[in-house]
Amino acid sequence: MSDNAGYNYIGGGRSAAGSVILRSLDATTGEALPQRFIQATVEEVDAAANAAAAAFAAYRSLPAERRAQFLDAIADELDALDEAFIAIVCRETALPAARIQGERARTSGQMRLFARVLRRGDFLGARIDRAQPQRTPLPRVDLRQCRIGVGPVAVFGASNFPLAFSTAGGDTAAALAAGCPVVFKAHSGHMATAELVADAILRAAGRTGMPVGVFNMIFGSGVGETLVKHPAIQAVGFTGSLKGGRALCDMAAARQHPIPVFAEMSSINPVVLLPGALQARGDKVAGELAASVVLGAGQFCTNPGLVIGIRSAELSAFLERFCGQMRDVAPQTMLNTGALASYSHGLEALLARPGVTRLAGSEQEGHQAHAQVFKADVSLLLEGDPLLQEEVFGPATVVVEVADREELMRALQGLRGQLTATLIGEPADLMASTDILALLEEKVGRLLINGYPTGVEVCDAMVHGGPYPATSDARGTSVGTLAIDRFLRPVCFQNFPDALLPDALKNANPLGIERLVDGVETREALA
Repeated sequence: MSDNAGYNYIGGGRSAAGSVILRSLDATTGEALPQRFIQATVEEVDAAANAAAAAFAAYRSLPAERRAQFLDAIADELDALDEAFIAIVCRETALPAARIQGERARTSGQMRLFARVLRRGDFLGARIDRAQPQRTPLPRVDLRQCRIGVGPVAVFGASNFPLAFSTAGGDTAAALAAGCPVVFKAHSGHMATAELVADAILRAAGRTGMPVGVFNMIFGSGVGETLVKHPAIQAVGFTGSLKGGRALCDMAAARQHPIPVFAEMSSINPVVLLPGALQARGDKVAGELAASVVLGAGQFCTNPGLVIGIRSAELSAFLERFCGQMRDVAPQTMLNTGALASYSHGLEALLARPGVTRLAGSEQEGHQAHAQVFKADVSLLLEGDPLLQEEVFGPATVVVEVADREELMRALQGLRGQLTATLIGEPADLMASTDILALLEEKVGRLLINGYPTGVEVCDAMVHGGPYPATSDARGTSVGTLAIDRFLRPVCFQNFPDALLPDALKNANPLGIERLVDGVETREALA
């Protein structure tokens, strides 16, 4: 362990000006890990943001290929982290080694995916309207548009994905791909993991000759407000609670120069069980749904927290089988004591609400989470009771029984924005449910048929976002290549000499980028 272990990462160096000592905990035993971390001071947060700002001009001006090489190098460094690294992540999160190994592959894979995005160039959104000097009554000037990075981005790590949504996670990858230096606020639940990943990023930056300050990281509670309010920061990426995300949104909006916050915050991810599916394969659906609810101790933002079915003998049989599956699930260790306390509080709130009963699960006690199934009266949804719309982060779900399709539609209309919604049905069910699908399209970012929302593929087509409160901006996604759009802005160049244009807009198109030229997509050089 180096002498400056636990120090903040600022402008390519390490800094420990503060006196507040932080400790990371073993998620299973609660024991403090030996390493100490130093909370960043206000001055260090300022220095980190300024270091990112100082790197911005040079970094965004690099050819896309150079930034792609940087992302590839980060991926290589992540893949090279050894078993000792895996062991530390497991200690901090109580997640199994196989899960961490898979998550590391996903994290390096999304870095390489954004490198491919940079090489193909479509992220630039190049549009060209050539001059029409003979047009009447007024000639048209030459107008060309492409997108550039917005500036330094503050990124907040998530607790439930210590790699894929954390230090080198999707927000960091998208920001770096967009040409935006990053100031990362390490999550208090896995600071040792964050440090090892930050070291990997800086090794990659050194290998590829990136500007000093392209990546910075700070430790501490309470430092996020200072970071978000810093005038150098131009956007924020966040994954976490509704309370935390909303607080960041309010801070950013109150700045003298407001900035966007792209926050993933809260979702109950409804699953609608259609009658034909329950009749044809109710037992199978019960097992599959139970596996999705308890996967990873229910600590997924896409965890199915609400199950809706139409009253019938088949639904009753399904619930008996589903509750039996949930009762058989062994208690699971959660990410940290805070997550367990929050889960227990959510269960207590449900049990205290008139109209809610527990169908399966024992009293929450001890140091592990017990799987739970609740049943809520449909009136709570129809009347807009906020409790039924609040995410319980853990292995629990709520079942609502509706009288008929009309009541089903009314219940769905009362839902707030979600990351996902799922329909389980047979072909005839689905063909008769176009009204349900149309309604859910307005509510969610990802709509599934005969699948389960836990598990998010990293690819071009994925949307991991949705209307508020699932996210703060339904136009974006935090997973998939479209995530880069959050950290880009369009710039128009009017009557520019070819030599002064960005390469993507030059007549010769040296990058071979697809462009919209006078309304026609082309890769051809302009005449």
